[in-house]
Amino acid sequence: MGLAVQALDGTETADSPYADELRRDLMRLWRNVISRRAPQVLAFLDAKEADLPTGDAAIPHLQAANIWFQILKIIEENAAMRGRRQLETSAGPDAVAGSFAQVLSRLEPGQSAAGFRAFADRLSVGPTLTAHPTEAKRTTVLEIHRRIYRALVALETQRWTPREAENLLRDIESEIDLLWLTGELRMERPDLTAEIEWGLQFFRDSIYDAVPQLFERFEAAVTARFGTIESARPCVKFHSWIGGDRDGNPNVNVEVTRDALCRSRGAILACYQESLALAAARVSISSSIAELSPEQSGTLDAIVSSAKESDDLKRRNPGERFRQALTAISLRIAATAEESGGRYRHVDDFVTDLLRVEQVLNGIGADRLSERFVRPIRWQAKVFGFRTVTLDVRQNSTVTTAAIAEIWSKARGEPVPSYGSPEWSARIRQELAWAELIVPELSTLSEQTCEILALLALMKTAQSGPDPEAIGPFVLSMTRSSDDLLGVFLLARYAGFGAEKLDLRVVPLFETIGDLQAAPVILDELLSVPLAKRSLGNLAGQLEVMVGYSDSNKDGGFVCSTWELHKAQRKIARAIAGHGMSPVFFHGRGGSVSRGGAPTGRAISAQPAGTIDGRLRLTEQGEVVSSNYANRGTAVNHLELLASSVLDHSLNRDEIVVNPEHDNALEALSGISQTSYGNLLRMPGFLDYFQQASPVEELALLKMGSRPARRFGAQSLADLRAIPWVFAWSQNRHLITGWYGFGSAIESFRRFRGARGDALLEEIVAQHRLFRLIVDEVEKGLFQSDMGIARRYASLVKDAETGERVFAAIETEFRRSAEAVRLLNGGAEIGARFPKMRARFERVRGQLDQINRLQVELLRNRREGRTAKISVPLMQSMNCIAAGLGWTG
Repeated sequence: MGLAVQALDGTETADSPYADELRRDLMRLWRNVISRRAPQVLAFLDAKEADLPTGDAAIPHLQAANIWFQILKIIEENAAMRGRRQLETSAGPDAVAGSFAQVLSRLEPGQSAAGFRAFADRLSVGPTLTAHPTEAKRTTVLEIHRRIYRALVALETQRWTPREAENLLRDIESEIDLLWLTGELRMERPDLTAEIEWGLQFFRDSIYDAVPQLFERFEAAVTARFGTIESARPCVKFHSWIGGDRDGNPNVNVEVTRDALCRSRGAILACYQESLALAAARVSISSSIAELSPEQSGTLDAIVSSAKESDDLKRRNPGERFRQALTAISLRIAATAEESGGRYRHVDDFVTDLLRVEQVLNGIGADRLSERFVRPIRWQAKVFGFRTVTLDVRQNSTVTTAAIAEIWSKARGEPVPSYGSPEWSARIRQELAWAELIVPELSTLSEQTCEILALLALMKTAQSGPDPEAIGPFVLSMTRSSDDLLGVFLLARYAGFGAEKLDLRVVPLFETIGDLQAAPVILDELLSVPLAKRSLGNLAGQLEVMVGYSDSNKDGGFVCSTWELHKAQRKIARAIAGHGMSPVFFHGRGGSVSRGGAPTGRAISAQPAGTIDGRLRLTEQGEVVSSNYANRGTAVNHLELLASSVLDHSLNRDEIVVNPEHDNALEALSGISQTSYGNLLRMPGFLDYFQQASPVEELALLKMGSRPARRFGAQSLADLRAIPWVFAWSQNRHLITGWYGFGSAIESFRRFRGARGDALLEEIVAQHRLFRLIVDEVEKGLFQSDMGIARRYASLVKDAETGERVFAAIETEFRRSAEAVRLLNGGAEIGARFPKMRARFERVRGQLDQINRLQVELLRNRREGRTAKISVPLMQSMNCIAAGLGWTG
């Protein structure tokens, strides 16, 4: 057991000697648990080629594998954190990739402090937690993971005796044993309350405390580069869709949204009370020793007097003015939670009180006490307000359109124009221009329409509360026209918003390839409507636009989707700038590369010039949330990477040069790829192949989230959500969502362009950030695909001829894509350029292959009626494969 006393002698990674030793130690503990709980499993651990037993006999084998995959992930996180610390210790903070210090060290020597401050003031990053059903692990399991991780951190220190270190390892073994005894499967689908609490728990456990550390890193980097300058405003604001996203989820209603707002508010106020109690206990400064000026005394007295129990406070801690003031602030926060007398009417008043205490502490030379106990709370208050998160609302344009049609029909009893017709468009614009609207009685409207009006009324009320940022924008999914967006404004007017200007942020979500291509025209039409321009112009001249990675990938394939997203952002930015406004792009990314989950720093770096400009929002979905935020240190690093990448892209935008010839080449590659991908989807029998050669229909058994896999319940690819689409192709090791069409595109491009085409491809690989990212992610996807395993799944297709035909097309494109990647990377073996990724996958490949082979037989038995009900092993196999790959969808 050498890991507990190993010296910090170099950068550690998941492939370092430290990590190797950690894996050996934890494997010993894991095998100890298996030998007690299921000794029959041990014989299979070293025989990766052997097939696992089927039926219930497979349960302990699957359980053992899943636990080991989880342990490997924890080890990797720990090794990465240790490696970062070692690098910073040996080479300084500016040697750490993705750090504020590194980005600021790259600034031009002539960059002034004032110029940087002006830019930093508008730096804003908005991570958005969603309840997408891609988290296969239960909350209880995630809590055990956190305890194991913390034990590994404790083991890193050198103060332990061998006996103490071994006791720590025994504690880890007991947690692994608890993982075994707990079980990873949810017995019931989580309800919305559980999902809301799941999201808030990450703030309680890590994010709340991560924010002050993030700001400290930012200030340290700024001070090192420019000297002491006034602190810039917070650079991160959190959003959530949990409890606000009702697109295709009938379980989310206005009461759920109201409950989410209430729970989010209560969670952060409880955090403040705990922090303030600690601060009041520690800042025990006596006025008899630290004399205060009359002005300083007056400041603290005013804070104490504002609390309802001020007289009692003055008697309780005589002479301890700071303790009295901090306790008074805490009492006012408690009153705010209870909505009783003495409460804060606005979050800004809370921030002001904290700043006053800071200033008085600094004034008596107690700067360090101020920095330790008061300033962090003020920073947290600036980020979290009285809300924890800003709750976004999302609904599908189909639903809002139906509500408008019903209101028109009930209000006037006149024929309703057809959606999409010139008459429909004219009617919307006409009613938006009216000073007064005729609103029908709610009793005459359907429950769905009443629900939308009630939701908009709730949003209006929330905006006038103590924290106006508690409620976020109305995100309109499947935005197809400017009429769709104007329709939301019209519904807002029906719900009681004003006539001249509506304080409502409406965010279009462009998801399909066609919608992305139409987006610039749609936004140009939207901003040509005076009411829309006035309403949106209320937001500092910024228009937020969301682009969807998932549906565009399902619609056009990986290469086409990536290029169309890139191209659309450029054109959208120009369209918005034409109206004197600037864009804020909101990226709907997932965990897998098929859904935008490429490495964060590189993905941001590859965005078009001028499309970020210091502001970025992105979704953090499902397993991505637990991966990035389960532990505080990882949360700090992830948030710094996000913010520093936005900073770097914005400050060094001149490095991103548009080359028309390169763009034309990418346009051609995208088109060919889309055609190839579309031909596959249109192949006769493809839908049958997808449904039968994957566990897509069995996905619902995992009970991962509260929402259905299909928006409207139709058995079609169009209605299927992108998450189960990616999930299914990952489970069966086809992974076509990450590479299909790439090989055809390269092959066709070379055939038609000849030698110049080859030279151009070489240029683009070397110079174009986006194309390099595409090539790298395609290669990773190909490496993790397995056509041998995929063929086994193809054998599940009832019509053998269909199975063979569709699989042959997939296998041919796989080989074509692999050859294309080898051509572009100098002939290297697939995966060789990514040794860490390759080593990580090779650690799980043997067991993963075993589980895939087992899953095929479990699916076959169920579908042929040999299994009377859905078996636990089948659900376990899906969990295992997700854990082995590192994502579900």
